[in-house]
Amino acid sequence: MFAKVRSSNFIDALQLQLSTPSGCCLRAVLKDDKGCVCRSIEKDIDTGYRELTWSGLNDLPYGRYTLELSQGSDEMKLSLVKRI
Repeated sequence: MFAKVRSSNFIDALQLQLSTPSGCCLRAVLKDDKGCVCRSIEKDIDTGYRELTWSGLNDLPYGRYTLELSQGSDEMKLSLVKRI
């Protein structure tokens, strides 16, 4: 695992804790329960950069989401819930 989410519940932002080597590109895709892409970001990870806050998610509807993270050939999926 190269990243973890501080909490599986979110309101307007996700906080990711990274355990990736520097100089890597992290890609994150947030999908709703129907599999539609709601948001995506790509971020180059700098030296010493161990936490990423993905804000601006307050306009998404409440419900279940899947966060798909990839870094090179490594991929992982996390289940999340947007709540009030």
